[in-house]
Amino acid sequence: MTFALVGHRGALGLEPENTLRSFRRAVAEGAHAVELDLRLTSDEHLVILHDADVERTTDGKGPIAAMTLDEVKTLDAGAGEKIPTFAEVLDDIDLPLQAEIKAAEACRPALDMIRGRGLADRITVTSFSAETIQETRSYLPTMKTGLIASHARPELVEKGRSLGVSAVCPGLAELDEEFARTCHAEGFEVYTWPVNDADGLLRALRAGADAVTTDFPDVLVNATRHVPEVRDLLAGRAPTS
Repeated sequence: MTFALVGHRGALGLEPENTLRSFRRAVAEGAHAVELDLRLTSDEHLVILHDADVERTTDGKGPIAAMTLDEVKTLDAGAGEKIPTFAEVLDDIDLPLQAEIKAAEACRPALDMIRGRGLADRITVTSFSAETIQETRSYLPTMKTGLIASHARPELVEKGRSLGVSAVCPGLAELDEEFARTCHAEGFEVYTWPVNDADGLLRALRAGADAVTTDFPDVLVNATRHVPEVRDLLAGRAPTS
């Protein structure tokens, strides 16, 4: 059994989210994988941004889908960072990635880039959208996929089964051992979020989660080293490669 500590938007709690600086920080802090969000510009470039609008995370305003890449690159995403393209992240980060498709129109271009670079073995496409998962599975049947939900209820398992996903990604608040056991019996891995302290990590591990997504990879790496019960629960579980 494996375990992965996934940096949420890089190291969201430590650096400007979804920037190269944030992804590099996650790597430096010992994350096993990195999560990011994909959207498309008006001239069809894949960029890394959580919100549909740039206002919260940059010094600009307006929907990303209405901007060209040149316009996007004029924005400050924090600490002098720019909104990166998907290609820039793939060139810079060697860890496994969880690529969350935030906009439906970004799905096919993202899959084309993943296939074109031969990276399907280290990227998992995730989404809250069943339609996006369906498109991914139809276009690249061997692509690893994860269905995200804030809850951990039977309907998530049922939907995951119907879509043929590799993983289900429930919110930590509702995750328990029975739900994780059911998922594992169906052949799903369980990725849970957000896990931002040692108590949350313990809860996720006790339930049987295969991966946790965190804003603070440094805190969780420290917990894996210094909290005895965490060490015991992780004994024999190798990091996901």
